Amino acid sequence: MTLLDRITRTALHASAEDAGFHRVAIIDIGSNSVRLVVYDGPRRLPFTLFNEKVLAGLGADIGTTGLIGEPAMRRGLRALVRFRRLCEDMEVTDIRCVATAAVREAGNGADFVARVRDIGLNVRILSGEEEGHASAAGLFSAMPDADGIMGDLGGGSLELVRVKAGQVLQSVSVPLGVLRVREVRAQGKGALGRTLASMLAKTGWRDEPRGLPFYMVGGSWRALARLDMNLTAYPLPIFHNYAMSPDRIAILQRAVVTMDKAALKAMPFLSGGRIPTMPDAAALLGEVVAKLGSSQLLVSSYGLREGLLFQDLPADVAAQDPLLVATRAEGDAQGRFLGHGDLIEQWIAPLFKGDAPAMRRIRHAACLLADVGWRANPDFRAERGLETGLHGNWVGINVNERAMLAQALYTSLGGGETSTEALRRLATSEELARAVQWGLGIRLAQRLSGGVASALESVTVALHEDGIMLDAPSEDACLLGEAAERRLRQLAQAMGVEARIARRD
Repeated sequence: MTLLDRITRTALHASAEDAGFHRVAIIDIGSNSVRLVVYDGPRRLPFTLFNEKVLAGLGADIGTTGLIGEPAMRRGLRALVRFRRLCEDMEVTDIRCVATAAVREAGNGADFVARVRDIGLNVRILSGEEEGHASAAGLFSAMPDADGIMGDLGGGSLELVRVKAGQVLQSVSVPLGVLRVREVRAQGKGALGRTLASMLAKTGWRDEPRGLPFYMVGGSWRALARLDMNLTAYPLPIFHNYAMSPDRIAILQRAVVTMDKAALKAMPFLSGGRIPTMPDAAALLGEVVAKLGSSQLLVSSYGLREGLLFQDLPADVAAQDPLLVATRAEGDAQGRFLGHGDLIEQWIAPLFKGDAPAMRRIRHAACLLADVGWRANPDFRAERGLETGLHGNWVGINVNERAMLAQALYTSLGGGETSTEALRRLATSEELARAVQWGLGIRLAQRLSGGVASALESVTVALHEDGIMLDAPSEDACLLGEAAERRLRQLAQAMGVEARIARRD
């Protein structure tokens, strides 16, 4: 059985329909890029099996000619022919092809759609409102508690959506994508701000309270976040949930016009194809944030494509915790015994009754991933845990929580109670100390049980006023070997209490 098959088949706590999730492809025909993403895995949070984009620039000429230029059309169609063939070779039967602002507005958009249909792809042209709602759904998929204003910047349009508690409170779309900003800015100082204000007024946008977070969606704005990460030597190379203060915008605006282009291209993870549009993206971001009075900027790697999938989910599947779905699937794929992570969480929970709900879910995620290092070289198991927790494709988790997850896994796999410099930059000493305790608890559970259920079902552990009590029935007392007792003492020392063992008759 392949790793992919194992992940798909072992996504626990899913409905019968969810367990049979099939591969699905989203082909996104945007104003700047044409992209294919193939997904597989748990329906609530499918993983990316394949991702490719072509910067076709379908919307590059619409501002001046009102048409998709023939060279851009040829580039787009060539990419779509390849994408159609790849889907066929990957045995993808569910292909969803959508088009946004460029095709929606171009005078020859219908001609382009007809040529796409000749390839064998049925195109759904999204309205501006549909585009905004789909992008908001993608945001909710990764950040269920998002409360603020989402801005999705594409090549041909900008969608602004007020989001709160999983609901869209208002949504507008304006024809001010990154490919159109330059010609507006060329009209003189202040032209971009005036144009934005005028466009929003025409849509009926209702001003929201100032001071709300602003969620950045779209490749051009993600490129700016990636630049900021490089400029600040941010220790985590993952931009999802990356936070910036509004005053960083002015710094980025200066950087994109003064930095040598070769230096920009040499920056890790910064797409060279985005560099030409970064000055315009930065200028528009500054105007939008000033207009909204945003308190902070948060980056979402989830948007339109993920939202199209999320919108189709049954309510019970959509309500699942995305972090726990992903870590459970990964843990079951790499672990020795299915479902053991949930059992570890239940077993160590009495030791950490003081953990708030937000902390409990990170602890649970660590338990689900507790076995990720067993295949690794024994000398590098702790590093495998650290890498998995810190750099894994997790959502529904903020930066300090990611550091806690990494620390717990590092400790549980034998890394000890120390923290790396990167972890210390991302989380507080108190948070990391708690994660160390989780890791030692997981380490005790793993040694005691050998990775199977029976020991954890009979032996109990609890925190009392006089210390940590490990309680075992006499018939299972043999499980309390020297190694398990040593790990119990390590855990008790980290929690500042005594270690005690009781053997029941």
